Amino acid sequence: MPGPLLTPKGQRPRVALIATHYNVDFAEHYLAPYIASRGLGFLGWNTRYRGAEDLFTLEHALADIGAGVTWLRDQGAERVVILGNSGGGSLMGAYQAEATAPTLHTAMQGAARAALESLPKTDLYISLNAHAGRPEVLTNWLDPSVTNELDPVATDQALNAYNKENGPPIRTHSSRAIARRSAPATSASPRGARPSFRAQRGGIPDRLFALFRAWADLRFMDGRIDPSDRVTPVAIAAIRRSRTAASGSAAPTR
Repeated sequence: MPGPLLTPKGQRPRVALIATHYNVDFAEHYLAPYIASRGLGFLGWNTRYRGAEDLFTLEHALADIGAGVTWLRDQGAERVVILGNSGGGSLMGAYQAEATAPTLHTAMQGAARAALESLPKTDLYISLNAHAGRPEVLTNWLDPSVTNELDPVATDQALNAYNKENGPPIRTHSSRAIARRSAPATSASPRGARPSFRAQRGGIPDRLFALFRAWADLRFMDGRIDPSDRVTPVAIAAIRRSRTAASGSAAPTR
């Protein structure tokens, strides 16, 4: 579960940061060496759900983060800063909220309840490149050009951002075209819903199925949509592999 504590060589920093994600391994976080070079400690801390997002429960994850905060205090950190980076933004925000005014403990029992009732407070929360939340982001990234969930290559080419005839730059670059392309993935019956509904009607409470082509954010392809200094298209070969593989952005989904 834990990751290494990076510190300036031969020093015990008085201020330390801790970063955690829902399921991504933060033990080797890209910021750790830089933070240590600035005289601070950095702990990339994993919960029990590293690589097991489908089993995630917030209450237990917060208890795990609390153990990390306590450990940093035991190492001599006088001030602990929780860093909410990427998908960890909402998770660490939830920790800060629960440590300040506990609410989740009422539904728990035993050791879990005791841990949630006494989450150690931190001194500062920093949000860094955080997003609105994984449900929103991953839904928005779903490729709406998929026409058959059981066929990973069935495609409506008119909605396919990776069709060379469509760009980049996206030829249909307009708010109307982008809205049309996004609508299938965010409608009342989102991708992946129909297999789940069929399973529920058959008396199966849960089902694991592969959700292919789940990395189709137009901003990866056309830098005019959300202008910044990043280079687009972004790692197009890696994106194509991720969209079709049964792992990563095409992970098994419940």
